[in-house]
Amino acid sequence: MSNLARQIQQEQQQRQQQVQKPKKSVQRQTLFSPGEKILGILFAGAVCIGAVQMVSNHSALYEVNKNIQQTEAAIQGQTEQNKDLSMQVAELSTYERIKAKAEELGLTFNEKNVKAVRD
Repeated sequence: MSNLARQIQQEQQQRQQQVQKPKKSVQRQTLFSPGEKILGILFAGAVCIGAVQMVSNHSALYEVNKNIQQTEAAIQGQTEQNKDLSMQVAELSTYERIKAKAEELGLTFNEKNVKAVRD
């Protein structure tokens, strides 16, 4: 019986060795080929560059619009100042004021020397 037990044991060992030997390394199949990976990377890079370009253009437009608004505000302020100065000129060039200033400086008014000038 001891030989029979040894034979059974040897057969079991041979079966285990046979089961272990046929195991071959499993080759993994890649999802994407190297060419597809390169194309994917290039596409992702192009998308990133496009996004950066869009943000850059938007920033430049914002800066230009800001400068335009500042210039318009400066023009508006200058226009108001010009209106105020025009009103001062109109007030200071009235006939009564000119006559009073002339008398203050010692000038006399002679109606015979006055001629009407029309625009």
